[in-house]
Amino acid sequence: MKEPINSAEPIGQNLIKLISNVCFSAFVFGVLIVTVIAITYQPPDPWLQSAPALTKLFTQVENATFKDDTSVVKTGEDLVPAPAIAAVDIAASPPITEAAIAASEKKLNLTISNNASTVCPEVVNCSDPHVLITIQRFNLRVFKSIVFLEYAAPVNGSKPNECDVAWKFRNRKEKSWRKYRDFRRFRIGFREDCAYKVLGARGWHSGVNARRPRPRFNSGSRNPKLAAPVRDSDINDTIPKIGSDSAFRNGRYLYYSRGGDYCKGMNHYMWSFLCALGEAQYLNRTFVMDLSVCLAAEHNPSGKDEEGKDFRFYFDFEHLKEEASIVEEGEFLRDWKRWDKTHRRKIPVRKVASYKTTPMQLKKDKSTIIWRHFDAPEPDNYWYRVCEGQAANYIQRPWHALWKSKRLMNIVSEISGQMDWDFDAIHVVRGEKAQNKELWPHLDADTSPDALVAKLQGKIQRWRNLYVATNEPFYNYFDKLRSHYKVHLLDDYKALWGNTSEWYNETTALNGGRPVNFDGYMRVEVDTEVFFRAKTQVETFYNLTSD
Repeated sequence: MKEPINSAEPIGQNLIKLISNVCFSAFVFGVLIVTVIAITYQPPDPWLQSAPALTKLFTQVENATFKDDTSVVKTGEDLVPAPAIAAVDIAASPPITEAAIAASEKKLNLTISNNASTVCPEVVNCSDPHVLITIQRFNLRVFKSIVFLEYAAPVNGSKPNECDVAWKFRNRKEKSWRKYRDFRRFRIGFREDCAYKVLGARGWHSGVNARRPRPRFNSGSRNPKLAAPVRDSDINDTIPKIGSDSAFRNGRYLYYSRGGDYCKGMNHYMWSFLCALGEAQYLNRTFVMDLSVCLAAEHNPSGKDEEGKDFRFYFDFEHLKEEASIVEEGEFLRDWKRWDKTHRRKIPVRKVASYKTTPMQLKKDKSTIIWRHFDAPEPDNYWYRVCEGQAANYIQRPWHALWKSKRLMNIVSEISGQMDWDFDAIHVVRGEKAQNKELWPHLDADTSPDALVAKLQGKIQRWRNLYVATNEPFYNYFDKLRSHYKVHLLDDYKALWGNTSEWYNETTALNGGRPVNFDGYMRVEVDTEVFFRAKTQVETFYNLTSD
């Protein structure tokens, strides 16, 4: 008798075989896909990959509002530790404190006869050292956010009881050791013991008799539209010259041809420029510097790239010269051309075609000029690629060498000074972000005039000076705030960069006699720096909107 056929056994075996075949096919297909991707995949721009980390590291400020791509990046004076700044201050010009004033007063009183008359004089003697001591004490009491560094001797004002005095200072929130200048008019009286006292003080730059002499306008000038040139005596951004042929021949230079970094954002520009400068320092060479900057469209209201900007419009060239060995590209090329014309023996040049030739490989090169070319397509033509990979362990970007422009910082000090350094600030982000309802659905409503008035009531005291840093193009947009605060906008201070201003005269001279446009990046830089000097700071994000 035949055994019954077990039909379940072959069905189970067939099912197992089927599942195995499907899994194996899926595995093979997956390997094939990975192999194809590995062969055809092109990695994205490393700059875009590293941008968030770089932005966090180098543009991180106390206020989240300014942590976007159009913000002013931190520069050297923001990154230098405070103790180092203080040491320089003390060595160069110690701050004037109450203790220092008391010491000066004690020394002065020892020279005065005990038989001095107790009858108060009828007229204030501005040259009396006690007048200066009285003004110094008044300033310390009134301007607590200011570090006073130097005073000039007071001079007579316009009335018998007025004295004008000038001084140099810096704001406590600025970490650089640069000095700024103010001169004010004080009304001086007498106490019952005939000691001097300050009865009142006028505003920023009111002590005109104590200001530096300005050159008179030359009516015979070929270009009468240009105002008389007035220069900040603390700024020296002239272009250094190499000198003689022998000095040129004995030098060692690192020359970068223009690459894909041109017309990129300021974050990108600084990251690449400091890479090049860092390589020059590693190789112990003078860096050949192109002062021409292309301001990217993201920094311009026109939305277009703007070429032909001068590095000195945005950064402190004098400080850079002090901290790094540099030569301007035009001067360098002229000296090079002159040498080749007057000497049979040409200058030794090492041309480097790719960023993949590392700084370590060039360390022992004896050529007078190492000339890096950046002719490859993006992103292989970015300067910062030189500092990637193993080179990152050897190249240190000299952030300490790059400071913001002193001319723009003068405008920041002028705006803050005109508010007597006693103001609050709000930053209102609108523009394209307010129109993008998908990413920022509430921003437009949360920054409307009515919403701003409602949200500031509990944050800023009524009738305080309120500086509004904003990208909102309509000046009257903030008129409702004027019923509650003394509102100040950047455009209220157009005279500081107008055609009679010091900034206008100096930038026009730098630009070969052509007036310079006060562009979008300059506006953001000034807005940002004034905002950071406010006593109370209200941001758009985290303070005004939930977006």
